[in-house]
Amino acid sequence: MRVALIFGGRSPEHSVSIVSGSSIARALDPDRYEVVPMAIDRSGRWADRDVAASVLDMAVSRPDEVPVFEGRHSLDPRLLDGSVDIAFPALHGSYGEDGTIQGLFEMLNLPYVGCGVAASAVCIDKALTKRLLVEAGLPTAPWIELNVRERQTGFESVLDRCKPLGLPLFVKPVRLGSSVGISKVTAWPGLESALDRALAYDSRVIVERAIDGREIEVGVLGNEDPRASVPGEIVPGHEFYDFADKYLDEACTLLAPAPLGERDATKAQLLAVAAYRALGCAGMARVDLFLERDGGRFLVNEVNTIPGFTPISMYPHLWALSGLTYPALLDRLIDLAQARHAARLKLRLDS
Repeated sequence: MRVALIFGGRSPEHSVSIVSGSSIARALDPDRYEVVPMAIDRSGRWADRDVAASVLDMAVSRPDEVPVFEGRHSLDPRLLDGSVDIAFPALHGSYGEDGTIQGLFEMLNLPYVGCGVAASAVCIDKALTKRLLVEAGLPTAPWIELNVRERQTGFESVLDRCKPLGLPLFVKPVRLGSSVGISKVTAWPGLESALDRALAYDSRVIVERAIDGREIEVGVLGNEDPRASVPGEIVPGHEFYDFADKYLDEACTLLAPAPLGERDATKAQLLAVAAYRALGCAGMARVDLFLERDGGRFLVNEVNTIPGFTPISMYPHLWALSGLTYPALLDRLIDLAQARHAARLKLRLDS
């Protein structure tokens, strides 16, 4: 099976995506799969096939060095000429995890790993995610949504809307990952600059009550009958789990499995699967939860439809602890993609 392994991309997680891609390439069984590397540079251009192959080779042989490269195509032609059987996007964040490339695969009638167009677009949008969670009766932190026009009308009216949330609170761009543009506000005078920082990345932001709780992550896998991994826990090394904590230093601690009692572990798994279903996910997702220190209630924070696949990433690690090795996990994801594609082909297209 010829697998188009797509990595890089335009998001701030470009480098992480290359590491994820190299990890996937190493783990795919060469007796079952032929890896067809496809690399996208930071400007969104697709590299020549020899450049893509060399980038992947460099990332595999020298995992501590992230290759720098330039593309020159608007799209890899091998996606159009039947050179591949299935796509495996290892693209994190914007233009990879937001439904855009999934829409391309749908137009090409190409099976692909991971969530579909709608679920990908919803899960990258924090406000839409929260609305659907609330509609499904699932708990999430209180929040409001603001847009750039409301900010331009004056700070006082915005402040009046935010005050019922109380302090501290978080200000986040609606459609961005990796904690980019996120600020924690502990005093009201800091709200204005936090809004302006988030609005530099997106025209919409959410202002969310800070939760005093533990950060619990659960891997979910499956189409119509998803199941959950054992939970893991993130212990931030900074004031919150920010970009530097995720990618620039080693201050945070990953606990897997999470030190939870059996009852709480089951609660986390059930809530993760419920959120996965409510948001229409398929294939895979990592569901991030909060466990309140006061009261012990779980809340859904967000859902990542293309979680990290690096050697230290939580998603494959949690599945390994749940009895599914990294290579077996990749096999399962490809099987799920093929099954979903086959089911879609059975749908009627006539009126």
